[in-house]
Amino acid sequence: MTIRVVVGEDSAVVREGIRRMLERSEDIEVAATAGDAATLRAAIAEHRPDVVITDIRMPPTLTDEGIRIAVELRESAPAVGVVVLSQHVEPTYALTLLDGGSSRRAYLLKERLRDSTELTRAIREVASGGSVVDPLVVDELVQARTARENSPLRELTETELAILARIAQGLSNAAIADELVVTKRAVERHINAIFLKLGLRDAEDVSRRVKAALVYLSSQEG
Repeated sequence: MTIRVVVGEDSAVVREGIRRMLERSEDIEVAATAGDAATLRAAIAEHRPDVVITDIRMPPTLTDEGIRIAVELRESAPAVGVVVLSQHVEPTYALTLLDGGSSRRAYLLKERLRDSTELTRAIREVASGGSVVDPLVVDELVQARTARENSPLRELTETELAILARIAQGLSNAAIADELVVTKRAVERHINAIFLKLGLRDAEDVSRRVKAALVYLSSQEG
């Protein structure tokens, strides 16, 4: 069976390189190529490929067009496989791609494209319903999960986490009390408990608030 592929990549050099690489495979046919998100969507609609290869960032915004297209296809054409190519290890995008299931999804680093077998293997895998995630991305995901599991924030109650989130937003104790409909004294007690659990024993309250906010914000990254 021939696997029909549409390629989305804003770099003409990389796009042409991928096309030539795939044309060496007897079971893979490049139906179309595209240099921006709009053209890629049009090519997918016209050629109805088995697999879409897409860069994460493409015009017009050069942010996450490729990931968005992958998410759209999970709803509109679930049988279409998607191979996302990334310049860097970006676990957040990998998680978004795999949200809802890893079937027919692959996430590869562009540096792996030096070996054509990596890309063709991923294409065949997602076309048959499987998935491929670059080992370096898996390592980053595991490290991020470990960091979250070891975070001191795990010791906080739901109320304490809600208060800490508002501290990170810069709210005063009075404003937090109004928003959560509790007394200012109750907020102060919770904040003291937060400081103790996070190991913040500085004498200056302002310093402790800043450090607590930094701990919270760092946990939200990725």
